[in-house]
Amino acid sequence: RMETDCNPMELPNNTGFEEDSDYRDFEGTDVKDMRLEAEAVVNDVLFAVSNMFVSKILPCAEDVAYINVETRERNRYCLELSEAGLRVVAYDFDQTDDKLQTPYHETVYSLLDSLSPAYREVFGNALLQRLEALKKETQS
Repeated sequence: RMETDCNPMELPNNTGFEEDSDYRDFEGTDVKDMRLEAEAVVNDVLFAVSNMFVSKILPCAEDVAYINVETRERNRYCLELSEAGLRVVAYDFDQTDDKLQTPYHETVYSLLDSLSPAYREVFGNALLQRLEALKKETQS
């Protein structure tokens, strides 16, 4: 069975988390943890690249994380993930090059699409397979 997205109408309007006084003063509750965000990015597109993982060498912080990616063409990149988006910061794992001025991408899909034709093909094929499965599901 295929996963379906959660219908936002099914979510409770108030989780009570905001009002819970135990958490209100906890520093950083309103800040995204970029390491968690980076892990989610990796899990989302790992199937369409050769290798991808959050850097254990470069420092992760609340506002920045680094992701190493090797495309199916065997090109290696180090990506910076921040509130501004994702961008290439080096052409090897666990590196940053301050001289490199690459554009930010809003999504990992957009970034990988610009770097890797093989990613584009694999991702596109996966999308088509999902659409076919949905079509069969709705016809039965």
